[in-house]
Amino acid sequence: MRSSGNLLRFSYLGSRVALRTWLWELKNRGRIFYARGPNKYSIKAAAKYIAFLRTIDVLPPLPKKLSVSERWPLLASFREWSAEQRGLQATTLDLYETCLGDFMQELGSDPLRYTAKSIRAFVLNRAKPHSVHRAQAITVAVRSFLRYLVATNLCPAGLIESVPRYRGYGREQLPRYLEQAEVEKVIGACCGEDENGLRDLAVMLLLSRLGLRASDVANLTFSNIDWQNGRIAVCGKNRTPEWLPLPQDVGEAILKYLRIRSKFKTDRVFIKVDAPIGPLTRASVTHIARSALRRAGVKAPINGAHVFRHSAATAMLRGGVSLAGVGAVLRHRSPDTTAIYAKVHLDLLRGLAQPWPRAEVVSC
Repeated sequence: MRSSGNLLRFSYLGSRVALRTWLWELKNRGRIFYARGPNKYSIKAAAKYIAFLRTIDVLPPLPKKLSVSERWPLLASFREWSAEQRGLQATTLDLYETCLGDFMQELGSDPLRYTAKSIRAFVLNRAKPHSVHRAQAITVAVRSFLRYLVATNLCPAGLIESVPRYRGYGREQLPRYLEQAEVEKVIGACCGEDENGLRDLAVMLLLSRLGLRASDVANLTFSNIDWQNGRIAVCGKNRTPEWLPLPQDVGEAILKYLRIRSKFKTDRVFIKVDAPIGPLTRASVTHIARSALRRAGVKAPINGAHVFRHSAATAMLRGGVSLAGVGAVLRHRSPDTTAIYAKVHLDLLRGLAQPWPRAEVVSC
C-alpha cells in the first residue's frame, strides 16, 4: 500500500508540474504545444489522467453542463416524439440539436410566437456562412421540428412553408470510392492475431464486403447473426431488420474474434479493447477505419468508414450487379440514391450515349 501511495503522490506531483507547464504556455504562447510523432497522444492521455484524478477525489468534479434537451424541455419532447413516431436515430437528432438550440435561443420556447418572417430570417442568417449542403441540413432540422409542432397542435401547419428551400444538385459529383486493390490492401493491414487485430479485421470486412454503415457495425448484436443459414440482420435508418447474406470470410473473421473476445456482459458483438471496456460506438468504428487506412498507406477521398460503403457499391456495379441489386444490399429506400453509382459504370453509360448528330455539307 505504501508503494501505491507513493506512486499516486508521485503521479499527482507530476500532474501539478505538467499543469504549471501548460498554464505557462497558455499565458506566453496562447496555446498548448501539440507535438506530433511519439508524443502525439500526450493531450489525450493527460485528459484521461485528469478524469481519473477526479474519480478518486484528488481534483474537484466538473460542474454539470446542461444539454440542449435539458435546457429546452420542448426539444426533449421533440426528440422523444421523433424517435418513437419517425424512427430517427440518436445521431441524427444530435445533429438537429446543434441547430435547434440556436433556434430556441433566438425565437424562444413559445411556438405561438413563431411567425413566418422570424423563421425565415433565422434560417437565412444561420445558413448564410455555410455551403449549400449544410444549408439544406439546417432547413431539414427546422422543418422536422415544425412538423412536430404541427402534429402536436402547438403551431399552425402553414409555418412549415415559411422555411426557404436551397436548391442542390445531388448528382453533380462522382461517388468517392477506393479501387478494389486499395480495399484489399487496407484489409491486409489488419493482420494482428490479438483481440484488437482480429476485431479490426472483422469490422473492416463488414464495412467493405457488405457496405455497412459505421452505426450498423457498432449496433450489431449476437441475435442479428444467423449462423445456421449464413445470414446477418441489419437494422438501418428505418430500424427495420433486413437480412443479408454473410460471406464466408466475414463469418470466419467474426468467429475468430469471438474466440478470444474479452468476457463482457453485453449483447453487442464488438467491444472496446482498452479500458473502460464497453460496446463500440459509431465513432469507434470510424476510428478503426481511419487507423486501417493509415497503416496501409492508402489516401482515401473520405477519411472514414463510409468510403468502404461507396467502394462496395462501385465494385458490385462493375461486377455486373444491377442498380436494383446494389440498392437492396445497401438498403436504400429510394432508387435515386443508388442511381449516383451509375456514373462509375462506363460500359453502362456507353449504352445510353446517343450518337453525335452529323450535318450534311451542301456544296454551293
